[in-house]
Amino acid sequence: MDDHHDLPHPGGLHGLDHRIVAALRACGTDPRVAGAARALSWAGEHGALWLAAGLAGAVVDRPRRGAWLRGTALTAGAHAASMGVKRVVRRPRPAHVEPLVGTVGRHSFPSSHATSAAAAAVAFGALGARAVPPLAAAVCVSRLVAGVHYPSDVAAGAALGALTARLGARWMTGGPA
Repeated sequence: MDDHHDLPHPGGLHGLDHRIVAALRACGTDPRVAGAARALSWAGEHGALWLAAGLAGAVVDRPRRGAWLRGTALTAGAHAASMGVKRVVRRPRPAHVEPLVGTVGRHSFPSSHATSAAAAAVAFGALGARAVPPLAAAVCVSRLVAGVHYPSDVAAGAALGALTARLGARWMTGGPA
């Protein structure tokens, strides 16, 4: 039984998804954890954190400005792809936990935050931005702590983002697509 609504958990992988999100959402009862999850969720909305990071990289790293801008475009493209998948799959967000944050949409699969975070981690990580991968991982976890995604949403989003950036890596660094 769920501690929040006394509903039975489904079985199999779906049930595991429910149990993991409930356990991680429970971590959000700590005000410091909740504050961090809210801040990361807000910063990652529409890929804003990653778009800003890419544009900042383009300004600071003039010799590789084109690579930073193409990496930013890959990140935005990955985010757009996730939005398209959401419209097709239409999986509802977790209803068995109380969310810490509001969401722009009601569909959960894949996590667009995770998609743009993983795309940025791959693209900007290739340019030497060592802080991006751990920050991207924190954004992904924040969506579970916030109670707005299942682990499978986050995993699928991260896979989509990483794949998108990896497929565009040659283009990003100035080689043929």
